[in-house]
Amino acid sequence: MTDQGTLYIVSAPSGAGKTSLLKAMLADTADVQISVSHTTRKQRAGEQNGRDYHFVSVDDFQRMIVQNAFLEYAEVFGNYYGTSREWVQAQLDEGTDIILEIDWQGARQIRELMPACRTVFILPPSNEALEQRLHGRGQDDEEVIAKRMAAARREMSHYDEYDYLVINDDFEVAKRELQAIFVAERQTTNNQKRRHAQLIDNLLA
Repeated sequence: MTDQGTLYIVSAPSGAGKTSLLKAMLADTADVQISVSHTTRKQRAGEQNGRDYHFVSVDDFQRMIVQNAFLEYAEVFGNYYGTSREWVQAQLDEGTDIILEIDWQGARQIRELMPACRTVFILPPSNEALEQRLHGRGQDDEEVIAKRMAAARREMSHYDEYDYLVINDDFEVAKRELQAIFVAERQTTNNQKRRHAQLIDNLLA
């Protein structure tokens, strides 16, 4: 029997370092994948369709909404983002842990549908550090950064709805803490019972 994967939600305000942390953690962690969202936003330089996002038109996205193809979807800064229901379930059924990088609103939708999911929120060490990181990207002007900071404060106010909280101050420490969550979840009695059912039966025979 194939072990069932665990669905993880990882949320953070823009600029908190979520994507970099997850990329570093995945390099050292087996059987974990990040879900590739569908989006209507424009493809940025260096991004690949199907790897970073599935880039689709607004019409195609709205058609998928009608077809109930998304576990969750949201409009962020004028663009739509959504998570494919079929793809996520197929990966979980194969025993792969799946990470959804979504905001608190998406997290609420997923918890309603899949209450067994585990949730992680990543915070920056300060507002000053967050703003500095946004400036360091060199992608947005002052007006956009101000909007992102306001959105970040709204996002951060929902941190206590999550199972785990990681502070991304020291990158290596935060990476180890994030990885520890995934390792610990795999050692829960329920997960180990499914994974090692034959061993346990033999020990108790």
